[in-house]
Amino acid sequence: MLGLWAGNGAGESAKFWLSVLTELKNRGLVDVFFIVCDGLKGLPDSANAVFPLATVQTCVIHLIRGTFRYASKRYWEALAKDLRPIYTAPTVQAAWEAFEALEQAWGALYPAIGKLWRGSWEQFTPFLDYDVEIRRVLCSTNAIESLNARYRRAVTVKGHFPTEQAALKTLYLVTRSLDPKGTGQARWITRWKPALNAFAITYADRMPAAENL
Repeated sequence: MLGLWAGNGAGESAKFWLSVLTELKNRGLVDVFFIVCDGLKGLPDSANAVFPLATVQTCVIHLIRGTFRYASKRYWEALAKDLRPIYTAPTVQAAWEAFEALEQAWGALYPAIGKLWRGSWEQFTPFLDYDVEIRRVLCSTNAIESLNARYRRAVTVKGHFPTEQAALKTLYLVTRSLDPKGTGQARWITRWKPALNAFAITYADRMPAAENL
């Protein structure tokens, strides 16, 4: 968790995200391998301006959920079966072939599904080039969504804040309360070990030395 920022209505703009990423860089964030996001139009536009080597990756889980929103619930199980070969494909070409099969099967009934995937394709495919351990940590923003859900509950309970600083303080305290003893952090570090090894091999020229991690 690197910071909290109040969007003030500009949270979707490239200018806002440019200021956030620039602040992180000025605070010492030297390099970013991937920026995983969903539905934030301004973030992809500004990401490479600050971190030119970063790869922008859409949240695969959100893309799948978005697919289900266009389909009747009675078809979800069959649709999920046809979606799986796309996001588990060994190569981008194999993923495209699986997508074409999906579109052929469902396009007439739900044309919006094909439009959704085509519009997201460029930012969906980057993680397919990497080791399965890297894929696992890139395909979802669920951890962030879980934190956002806790923020929304806290804001709903409070109902009103006299100042922006008061609102940010509440969110800060919610963040601190999630893992007061650091045990959760220890568990996550262990779970990240396989991905950390994969990153160290894939980004050998950019990965910090082990003693600095």
